[in-house]
Amino acid sequence: MPTNTLTPSRTEIGAPPAKAPRMGWLDALRGLAALVVVFEHSLDVLLPEVRRTASPWFDFGRYGVFVFFLVSGYVVPFSLERRGNVREFWIGRFFRLYPAWIVSVGLALLLGATGISWGLPAALGERPWASALAHLTMLQDLLGVPNVVSVLWTLSYEMVFYLLVTAMFLAGVHRASARVALGFGVAAAMLGVALPSGLLASRWPGGTTFVAALVLAAGLAALVSRRRSVRRAGIAVALVLALTLLILDSRIGGVESLCIIATMFAGTAIRGIQDGRLRAWPAAAMVALVPVLSLLAGLRPPATWAAQANVQSLGLDWSIAVAAAWLTFLAGLALRHRAMPRALVWLGLVSYSVYLLHPLVVQAIWRAAGDPSGQPAIERLAWGGVLVSGVLVAAGLAHHYVEMPAQRLGRRLSRVR
Repeated sequence: MPTNTLTPSRTEIGAPPAKAPRMGWLDALRGLAALVVVFEHSLDVLLPEVRRTASPWFDFGRYGVFVFFLVSGYVVPFSLERRGNVREFWIGRFFRLYPAWIVSVGLALLLGATGISWGLPAALGERPWASALAHLTMLQDLLGVPNVVSVLWTLSYEMVFYLLVTAMFLAGVHRASARVALGFGVAAAMLGVALPSGLLASRWPGGTTFVAALVLAAGLAALVSRRRSVRRAGIAVALVLALTLLILDSRIGGVESLCIIATMFAGTAIRGIQDGRLRAWPAAAMVALVPVLSLLAGLRPPATWAAQANVQSLGLDWSIAVAAAWLTFLAGLALRHRAMPRALVWLGLVSYSVYLLHPLVVQAIWRAAGDPSGQPAIERLAWGGVLVSGVLVAAGLAHHYVEMPAQRLGRRLSRVR
């Protein structure tokens, strides 16, 4: 078995999890993905020429987030296996995600209220309590609620993935990741174009959020129960909730939603192959089909006969970006034994804060810089330096003073029996 694994070869259920060594190549991939996402969101502010010329052929944002999705799929399920305890896993996830999330949401509300940013989506004010509840579940992008910070949409798919991974772990089928990835990939290619977009939220907006929040709370409570019968019920609840929202209520449409989950489980399967947990050739063949099916799904014309389905295909720019994300991840995997640039590794360590906070910095820069169309290149370059510096400083502070203390607290709480 490879030595560079985050998962010890034998982990007893209930035993304290061993501290996992970091993988520099994964941090480097996160750092690269974060840089590309920042670049994508700065184009309208500083580089409108790139938006006009390159963006129609390459979706920089989707490239970055699909690299993130592959890394999450590779890492997160094995965190659960390493711990061997669902309660500890979810405590860890909570303190990993929510503290920095609270900071970004709070800053977005503050900047919107003071006029420093360009404001919040108007629809948030139509049902403020439902909007707040949807964001607290992190499923808002699957509940028809606009994101307070634009990039929060990806966390909804991370949450769906966590629910599916937890259910599979408790059901004892967590090593079926290659088959699950292939299944979602086939569904994306064959059925994705016919699936509705936001079906439940459009017909029952407030009710969908409240029911989903209630079901999520009940499902998580059942999943961490010590009674086997209750855990079994929790497995069913988690699966039904995740799949229902994914298939019927996704804002981005069935094709991309299913491709995202297929990609994450493919990352899990790659890790399983590397660790010797999966039979190499059958699993590798199934994983290899996932990007192929994703590209076909992205280029497939929409189903004109399907009610509430997306009216356009995802397009060539999306498909090229997804293919590039896969190639980048596989290149990182091939180079995993080599030392990575320290700056990129550090950027990977703070990448979650970079991801959450950079839209706020971009908006502030846009307010300060004004319309870029009439500005000389040297002036826009200077504003670009201000933007990057602001993002890095904000992310470094958030990582040091918010993320790290919260993660330490989560580790202490997870050990409390």
